[in-house]
Amino acid sequence: MKSDAEELMPRLLPVETCGIETGEDVNLNEPPRNPQEYLRQVQLEASLCPDVVVAKIDPKKLRKKQTVNVSLMGCQAAPQGFSPSLKWQRQQVSNFSEIRRSISKHRLHWSGQALDDNVLMPKQDAEEQWKKFCLGENVYLNSPPTDHVTEDPGLDYVKVGFPPFLSIVSRLNQATVSAVLEYLINWFEEREFVPQLGRWQYALLACLEKPLLPEAHSLIRQLARRSSEVRTNLEHQEDERLSPLNLMICLVARYFDQNDLADKED
Repeated sequence: MKSDAEELMPRLLPVETCGIETGEDVNLNEPPRNPQEYLRQVQLEASLCPDVVVAKIDPKKLRKKQTVNVSLMGCQAAPQGFSPSLKWQRQQVSNFSEIRRSISKHRLHWSGQALDDNVLMPKQDAEEQWKKFCLGENVYLNSPPTDHVTEDPGLDYVKVGFPPFLSIVSRLNQATVSAVLEYLINWFEEREFVPQLGRWQYALLACLEKPLLPEAHSLIRQLARRSSEVRTNLEHQEDERLSPLNLMICLVARYFDQNDLADKED
Protein backbone atom coordinates (compact mmCIF):
# COMPACT_ATOMS: atom_id res chain seq x y z
CA MET A 1 0.00 0.00 0.00
CA LYS A 2 2.27 2.69 -1.31
CA SER A 3 0.91 5.92 -2.64
CA ASP A 4 2.84 8.57 -4.55
CA ALA A 5 2.93 10.65 -1.38
CA GLU A 6 4.49 7.76 0.57
CA GLU A 7 7.19 7.37 -2.04
CA LEU A 8 8.07 11.08 -1.77
CA MET A 9 8.00 11.37 2.01
CA PRO A 10 10.33 9.40 4.32
CA ARG A 11 8.69 7.07 6.86
CA LEU A 12 9.18 8.51 10.34
CA LEU A 13 7.82 5.60 12.42
CA PRO A 14 8.23 1.87 11.84
CA VAL A 15 4.65 0.74 11.21
CA GLU A 16 3.75 -2.78 10.26
CA THR A 17 1.91 -3.34 7.00
CA CYS A 18 -1.80 -2.55 7.27
CA GLY A 19 -4.32 -5.36 7.60
CA ILE A 20 -5.47 -4.90 4.00
CA GLU A 21 -2.31 -6.60 2.75
CA THR A 22 -1.69 -9.01 5.63
CA GLY A 23 -5.26 -10.22 5.86
CA GLU A 24 -5.49 -8.98 9.44
CA ASP A 25 -8.81 -7.38 10.32
CA VAL A 26 -8.43 -3.72 11.31
CA ASN A 27 -11.62 -2.40 12.92
CA LEU A 28 -11.95 1.36 12.65
CA ASN A 29 -15.06 1.40 14.85
CA GLU A 30 -13.24 0.18 17.96
CA PRO A 31 -10.65 2.09 20.00
CA PRO A 32 -7.08 0.91 19.48
CA ARG A 33 -5.68 -1.44 22.12
CA ASN A 34 -2.08 -0.36 21.77
CA PRO A 35 0.02 2.24 19.91
CA GLN A 36 0.79 -0.15 17.06
CA GLU A 37 -2.91 -0.75 16.43
CA TYR A 38 -3.59 2.99 16.54
CA LEU A 39 -0.97 3.60 13.85
CA ARG A 40 -2.41 0.81 11.69
CA GLN A 41 -5.87 2.43 11.96
CA VAL A 42 -4.42 5.77 10.88
CA GLN A 43 -2.71 4.04 8.00
CA LEU A 44 -5.94 2.39 6.89
CA GLU A 45 -7.97 5.61 7.16
CA ALA A 46 -5.40 7.40 5.01
CA SER A 47 -5.61 4.67 2.36
CA LEU A 48 -9.39 5.09 2.17
CA CYS A 49 -9.22 8.83 1.49
CA PRO A 50 -9.70 9.86 -2.17
CA ASP A 51 -6.76 11.41 -3.98
CA VAL A 52 -8.82 14.46 -4.97
CA VAL A 53 -11.59 16.08 -2.92
CA VAL A 54 -13.94 18.66 -4.42
CA ALA A 55 -15.78 21.01 -2.03
CA LYS A 56 -19.49 21.52 -2.55
CA ILE A 57 -20.07 25.27 -2.45
CA ASP A 58 -23.46 26.93 -2.54
CA PRO A 59 -23.01 30.14 -4.59
CA LYS A 60 -26.08 31.66 -2.94
CA LYS A 61 -24.29 31.76 0.38
CA LEU A 62 -21.38 33.74 -1.00
CA ARG A 63 -21.53 37.46 -0.47
CA LYS A 64 -22.36 39.52 -3.51
CA LYS A 65 -19.30 41.69 -3.10
CA GLN A 66 -16.12 39.63 -2.85
CA THR A 67 -13.75 42.44 -3.80
CA VAL A 68 -13.30 45.47 -1.56
CA ASN A 69 -12.30 48.65 -3.36
CA VAL A 70 -11.12 51.39 -1.03
CA SER A 71 -11.31 54.74 -2.72
CA LEU A 72 -8.57 57.17 -1.83
CA MET A 73 -10.54 60.16 -3.10
CA GLY A 74 -10.83 62.85 -0.44
CA CYS A 75 -13.76 64.88 0.86
CA GLN A 76 -14.97 68.01 -0.83
CA ALA A 77 -13.72 71.14 0.86
CA ALA A 78 -16.23 72.91 3.08
CA PRO A 79 -17.55 76.29 1.90
CA GLN A 80 -16.09 79.30 3.63
CA GLY A 81 -17.30 79.39 7.23
CA PHE A 82 -18.86 75.89 7.17
CA SER A 83 -15.81 74.01 8.46
CA PRO A 84 -15.70 73.29 12.24
CA SER A 85 -12.84 74.46 14.40
CA LEU A 86 -10.10 72.08 15.45
CA LYS A 87 -11.17 72.55 19.07
CA TRP A 88 -14.72 71.47 18.22
CA GLN A 89 -13.42 68.40 16.38
CA ARG A 90 -11.25 67.35 19.30
CA GLN A 91 -14.18 67.69 21.69
CA GLN A 92 -16.41 65.54 19.48
CA VAL A 93 -13.75 62.84 19.30
CA SER A 94 -13.41 62.89 23.09
CA ASN A 95 -17.17 62.60 23.58
CA PHE A 96 -17.39 59.82 21.01
CA SER A 97 -14.57 57.88 22.62
CA GLU A 98 -16.32 58.07 26.00
CA ILE A 99 -19.58 56.83 24.50
CA ARG A 100 -17.79 53.87 22.89
CA ARG A 101 -16.24 52.91 26.24
CA SER A 102 -19.64 53.11 27.91
CA ILE A 103 -21.30 50.94 25.27
CA SER A 104 -18.53 48.34 25.52
CA LYS A 105 -18.75 48.30 29.31
CA HIS A 106 -22.53 47.93 29.50
CA ARG A 107 -23.16 45.88 26.33
CA LEU A 108 -23.94 42.66 28.19
CA HIS A 109 -26.43 44.43 30.47
CA TRP A 110 -28.31 46.21 27.70
CA SER A 111 -28.37 43.23 25.35
CA GLY A 112 -30.22 41.31 28.05
CA GLN A 113 -32.98 43.90 28.40
CA ALA A 114 -36.36 42.85 27.01
CA LEU A 115 -37.56 44.69 23.92
CA ASP A 116 -41.07 46.04 23.54
CA ASP A 117 -43.53 43.90 21.63
CA ASN A 118 -43.51 46.30 18.67
CA VAL A 119 -39.72 46.05 18.20
CA LEU A 120 -39.20 43.39 15.53
CA MET A 121 -35.57 43.52 14.49
CA PRO A 122 -34.96 42.47 10.86
CA LYS A 123 -32.59 39.70 9.84
CA GLN A 124 -29.07 40.75 8.94
CA ASP A 125 -29.51 40.47 5.16
CA ALA A 126 -32.94 42.18 5.04
CA GLU A 127 -31.72 45.50 3.61
CA GLU A 128 -35.07 47.14 2.88
CA GLN A 129 -36.52 46.08 6.24
CA TRP A 130 -33.55 47.63 8.04
CA LYS A 131 -34.04 50.91 6.18
CA LYS A 132 -37.69 51.00 7.25
CA PHE A 133 -36.76 50.02 10.81
CA CYS A 134 -34.15 52.76 11.22
CA LEU A 135 -35.66 55.57 9.15
CA GLY A 136 -39.37 54.89 9.52
CA GLU A 137 -41.99 54.44 6.85
CA ASN A 138 -42.48 58.20 6.37
CA VAL A 139 -38.86 58.71 5.31
CA TYR A 140 -38.46 55.37 3.56
CA LEU A 141 -41.58 55.86 1.44
CA ASN A 142 -40.91 59.61 1.09
CA SER A 143 -44.40 60.30 2.38
CA PRO A 144 -45.22 63.41 4.45
CA PRO A 145 -46.58 62.93 7.98
CA THR A 146 -50.35 62.69 8.21
CA ASP A 147 -52.28 65.75 9.27
CA HIS A 148 -53.77 63.85 12.17
CA VAL A 149 -51.52 64.32 15.18
CA THR A 150 -51.83 61.98 18.12
CA GLU A 151 -51.02 62.88 21.71
CA ASP A 152 -47.51 61.52 21.35
CA PRO A 153 -46.67 60.88 17.69
CA GLY A 154 -43.06 60.13 18.60
CA LEU A 155 -44.12 56.75 19.94
CA ASP A 156 -45.26 55.59 16.51
CA TYR A 157 -41.82 54.24 15.71
CA VAL A 158 -43.03 52.30 12.70
CA LYS A 159 -43.77 55.64 11.03
CA VAL A 160 -40.89 57.74 12.34
CA GLY A 161 -38.25 55.03 12.79
CA PHE A 162 -36.92 53.24 15.85
CA PRO A 163 -34.19 55.20 17.63
CA PRO A 164 -30.90 53.33 18.17
CA PHE A 165 -31.68 52.41 21.77
CA LEU A 166 -28.86 50.68 23.64
CA SER A 167 -31.13 47.68 24.09
CA ILE A 168 -31.23 47.41 20.29
CA VAL A 169 -27.68 48.22 19.15
CA SER A 170 -26.16 46.10 21.93
CA ARG A 171 -27.73 43.06 20.29
CA LEU A 172 -25.94 43.64 16.98
CA ASN A 173 -22.80 41.64 16.23
CA GLN A 174 -20.05 43.17 14.10
CA ALA A 175 -21.32 41.60 10.89
CA THR A 176 -24.75 43.14 11.43
CA VAL A 177 -23.29 46.51 12.43
CA SER A 178 -21.33 46.64 9.16
CA ALA A 179 -24.30 45.41 7.12
CA VAL A 180 -26.76 47.98 8.51
CA LEU A 181 -24.19 50.74 8.15
CA GLU A 182 -23.78 49.76 4.50
CA TYR A 183 -27.56 49.75 3.93
CA LEU A 184 -27.95 53.25 5.37
CA ILE A 185 -24.95 54.64 3.50
CA ASN A 186 -26.35 53.22 0.26
CA TRP A 187 -29.63 54.99 1.03
CA PHE A 188 -27.77 58.23 1.84
CA GLU A 189 -25.91 58.11 -1.48
CA GLU A 190 -29.15 58.78 -3.35
CA ARG A 191 -31.05 60.94 -0.86
CA GLU A 192 -30.70 63.88 1.46
CA PHE A 193 -29.64 63.79 5.09
CA VAL A 194 -32.39 63.30 7.71
CA PRO A 195 -32.11 63.25 11.54
CA GLN A 196 -33.00 59.54 11.80
CA LEU A 197 -30.10 58.73 9.51
CA GLY A 198 -27.65 60.75 11.58
CA ARG A 199 -28.68 59.09 14.84
CA TRP A 200 -28.23 55.60 13.44
CA GLN A 201 -24.94 56.39 11.70
CA TYR A 202 -23.52 57.76 14.95
CA ALA A 203 -24.71 54.73 16.95
CA LEU A 204 -23.35 52.23 14.43
CA LEU A 205 -19.98 53.99 14.30
CA ALA A 206 -19.93 53.84 18.11
CA CYS A 207 -20.41 50.05 17.90
CA LEU A 208 -17.84 49.52 15.15
CA GLU A 209 -14.81 47.75 16.57
CA LYS A 210 -11.23 48.68 15.78
CA PRO A 211 -9.10 47.69 13.94
CA LEU A 212 -11.45 48.08 11.02
CA LEU A 213 -12.01 45.36 8.47
CA PRO A 214 -11.40 46.44 4.84
CA GLU A 215 -15.16 46.52 4.17
CA ALA A 216 -15.79 48.85 7.12
CA HIS A 217 -12.80 50.99 6.14
CA SER A 218 -14.31 51.58 2.71
CA LEU A 219 -17.79 52.24 4.12
CA ILE A 220 -16.83 54.97 6.55
CA ARG A 221 -14.80 56.77 3.89
CA GLN A 222 -17.84 56.63 1.64
CA LEU A 223 -19.91 58.12 4.47
CA ALA A 224 -17.49 61.01 4.98
CA ARG A 225 -17.32 61.80 1.26
CA ARG A 226 -21.09 61.80 0.89
CA SER A 227 -21.45 64.02 3.97
CA SER A 228 -19.01 66.53 2.49
CA GLU A 229 -20.89 66.45 -0.81
CA VAL A 230 -24.22 67.25 0.87
CA ARG A 231 -22.53 69.98 2.92
CA THR A 232 -21.33 71.82 -0.17
CA ASN A 233 -24.98 72.28 -1.21
CA LEU A 234 -26.09 73.91 2.04
CA GLU A 235 -27.02 77.54 1.56
CA HIS A 236 -26.44 78.96 5.04
CA GLN A 237 -24.55 78.12 8.22
CA GLU A 238 -27.73 77.97 10.27
CA ASP A 239 -28.91 74.87 8.40
CA GLU A 240 -29.63 72.20 11.04
CA ARG A 241 -27.92 69.57 8.89
CA LEU A 242 -24.51 71.27 9.03
CA SER A 243 -23.51 70.12 12.52
CA PRO A 244 -24.32 66.40 12.06
CA LEU A 245 -22.66 66.38 8.63
CA ASN A 246 -19.53 67.93 10.13
CA LEU A 247 -19.70 65.38 12.92
CA MET A 248 -19.72 62.41 10.51
CA ILE A 249 -16.69 63.77 8.67
CA CYS A 250 -14.93 64.53 11.94
CA LEU A 251 -15.39 61.05 13.43
CA VAL A 252 -14.33 59.22 10.30
CA ALA A 253 -11.27 61.38 9.85
CA ARG A 254 -10.16 62.08 13.42
CA TYR A 255 -11.28 59.00 15.38
CA PHE A 256 -10.91 56.30 12.72
CA ASP A 257 -7.64 57.79 11.48
CA GLN A 258 -8.68 58.71 7.94
CA ASN A 259 -6.67 61.88 8.26
CA ASP A 260 -6.72 62.74 4.57
CA LEU A 261 -10.48 63.36 4.91
CA ALA A 262 -10.18 65.74 7.87
CA ASP A 263 -11.52 69.28 7.75
CA LYS A 264 -8.97 72.02 8.08
CA GLU A 265 -9.77 75.20 9.96
CA ASP A 266 -10.86 78.15 7.81
